[in-house]
Amino acid sequence: MKSGTEGAFGGLLGDDHLPAHPEVDIEVRLILEAIYQRYHYDFRDYAQTSLRRRLKAAMQRFDCPTLSQLQGRLLREGEVFRSVLKDLTVQVSEMFRDPEYFRALREQVVPVLRTYPSLKIWVAGCSSGEEAYSLAILMKEEGLLERTLIYATDISQEALMQAQAGVYRIDLVPGFTENHRLSGGKGSLSEHYTAAYDHILLDKALKERIVFSDHSLSTDSVFAEVQLVSCRNVLIYFNRALQDRAFGLFSEALCRNGFLGLGARETLRFSAHAGDFNEVAPHERIYQRKG
Repeated sequence: MKSGTEGAFGGLLGDDHLPAHPEVDIEVRLILEAIYQRYHYDFRDYAQTSLRRRLKAAMQRFDCPTLSQLQGRLLREGEVFRSVLKDLTVQVSEMFRDPEYFRALREQVVPVLRTYPSLKIWVAGCSSGEEAYSLAILMKEEGLLERTLIYATDISQEALMQAQAGVYRIDLVPGFTENHRLSGGKGSLSEHYTAAYDHILLDKALKERIVFSDHSLSTDSVFAEVQLVSCRNVLIYFNRALQDRAFGLFSEALCRNGFLGLGARETLRFSAHAGDFNEVAPHERIYQRKG
């Protein structure tokens, strides 16, 4: 007797993701449409390869032989939907991730940010908050935190709750500390948190400068003018049309000569909004909005 997802497709699901067959394509589109209609989360323009891999994992976890059965369960069972949502939103982050990116911000972007009397930063797709807190620490070290407001947004309520708490496992701290050092951090990262038992709690002064909020790059609009947008390792999960929509939002949100930072595998090149920006640090994927 065949088990799990293998049974519905005669063994075709042995790979890492759902196979690219017409009937599977239809079911994937249907389940994404169902999620949008029922819960108003829009994954319809996310990259198909990533979606297939995560949907297959959900099918196996909930012992659903077909996507149709998974769809029925997530429409009727809140716990199933929340679990699948966590899969689809890909919550992976760490403090000062890709230290060279933060070093480039410190050396090439901060000098320009100093010229503004007040600063607003948008961290789009903030996950569990590590990048927002990293930017807050960077701004504090550069003497800019008191005039900075950071908007940290995500579509996952669970991730936002964790981010607002500012609590992280202590076993992650050595990695955080090394990233901070490599990013050109001033002083010790330990100056910005207190440790208790097996967790750390980030300082209240950092939290006070961050506003965590629900926002979807798929469906929502611009909510503020900002001097810096940092959206890293989010757009790789979007198809070209959704990437262009996100770039349009960032272009609209940024003030003249504002900055955009992307992930190491993301680029403005070939996008519909490439002409809106100049490259500042090509290797670190930092761009500047044209004046």
